[in-house]
Amino acid sequence: MEPVRKREKMHYANGREAKNGDKVICINQTSPTVGILYEAVAGNDFCNGRLAPVLNSNPCANLKECLHLDDAIALLKKPSETPTT
Repeated sequence: MEPVRKREKMHYANGREAKNGDKVICINQTSPTVGILYEAVAGNDFCNGRLAPVLNSNPCANLKECLHLDDAIALLKKPSETPTT
């Protein structure tokens, strides 16, 4: 039986807990980047996660015209209900 491990948490440089979906600023050697953190996994301090940039040119979303990506993929996987002639 394996010992129960305490769940690892991700943290930013200042010690604050990090979570996927957080809006962050990455200050590195080239230039600061503001974005949404995603695909980050606890236990690795280097190249741990990705940033989706937040830009002034990003389109605005009307949620009544949007679907969650998982729901859209499920719709694409369903067999067509339109009869073929």
